[in-house]
Amino acid sequence: MDPRSDSYTAATQWDRRRPRSLVVACSDGRLQVAVDEFLQHHFGLEHYDRLYVAGGAGALAASGIDFLRASRYRRECEFLLTAHGVEDLILLFHSPALDGPAEATCADYRRKLPNLSPAEIRARQELDAEEILRVGFGRKASVRTHVFRCEVGGDGALRFVALGGPAP
Repeated sequence: MDPRSDSYTAATQWDRRRPRSLVVACSDGRLQVAVDEFLQHHFGLEHYDRLYVAGGAGALAASGIDFLRASRYRRECEFLLTAHGVEDLILLFHSPALDGPAEATCADYRRKLPNLSPAEIRARQELDAEEILRVGFGRKASVRTHVFRCEVGGDGALRFVALGGPAP
C-alpha cells in the first residue's frame, strides 16, 4: 500500500437518506466482492448498512464458548435495527460446500468449535440460523430477516444458499 497523501476526498457525496437494509457478514475479505455482488443481484442493494464481524451471523448465536459475545453483538444489531430504521436484515454465514476446501471454513467457527469438522460446522450454522430466527431482535420485531450461507465450492464458485425457515 502506497498512500499518496494524508487526505482523500471521495467523488461520492454524502446521502442523508439511510439505507433500510442491514447486512451482518463475516469480515473475511476473501468474500466481500461476492457478497456485494450477491446483495446487488439478489436484493437490488447497492447501499446498505454493514455489521462486519468475525463469524458474521454466527457472532449473533450462542454456540460454542462465546455466550457473552453473542449477547453483545445481538444488542449491537438491535441498536442498529432501531436507530437506523432497518426494514430488512440480511444475515450471512460462510463455509465450504460439501465438495469445497476445508480452508473456506469460517475461522470464527473453527475458533469457537475447534473439534468440529467442516460438515459439523455447517450443521451448527444451520442450528444457529434457526436460533437467531427463533429468538429475534427484541423491540424491532417487524424487521424482515433473510438468512444465507455463502458456500465455497470445490471449483472455487461462491454460491449463496438460503438457511432456516421463514423469518417470524
